[in-house]
Amino acid sequence: MKVTLIQAPLVWENPQSKRDYFEVKILEITSAVNLIVLPEMFTSGFTMNPERVVEAMDGVTMLWLQALTKANNCAITGSLVIKEEGNYYNRLVFVFPSGDLQFYDKRHLFSLAGEDKVYTSGNQKIVVNYLGWKICPLICYDLRFPVFSSNHEDYDLLLYVDSWAKIRNNGFTGAN
Repeated sequence: MKVTLIQAPLVWENPQSKRDYFEVKILEITSAVNLIVLPEMFTSGFTMNPERVVEAMDGVTMLWLQALTKANNCAITGSLVIKEEGNYYNRLVFVFPSGDLQFYDKRHLFSLAGEDKVYTSGNQKIVVNYLGWKICPLICYDLRFPVFSSNHEDYDLLLYVDSWAKIRNNGFTGAN
């Protein structure tokens, strides 16, 4: 499986600008790719103001992702702010080339930033079956809970998306 990771400069709480940026980057990919990985809260940056960027599962970003996956015959994954039943979620979506999708709501919310006061925690992890790979997608702070990511589901790939500020990246150059 060929995977492409796309990072982005922060354009705070501006989903349209972020979609425009990622669309250009995706259209610049010249070789066949099976999976494109976008960051945590890729449409907004890691925000504690969900009401400014919130979307529904049938909203603009989801329709945009489904169109991109179909046009590029690849899957795309990343997280964004979703509101359901009055709750905000930091939700990772995995959109297949068919437009079908699976999602995971971040289980371990980053309390030091107050994420737990703004967002609702998910209660289960998922394993995505894609091209013969079993992928377990998780989000950022879930990394600090290794028991949660233990491979009881027999997955092949553990995939984290994150939105680490440079001040917290401890020299890791892959962080946004």
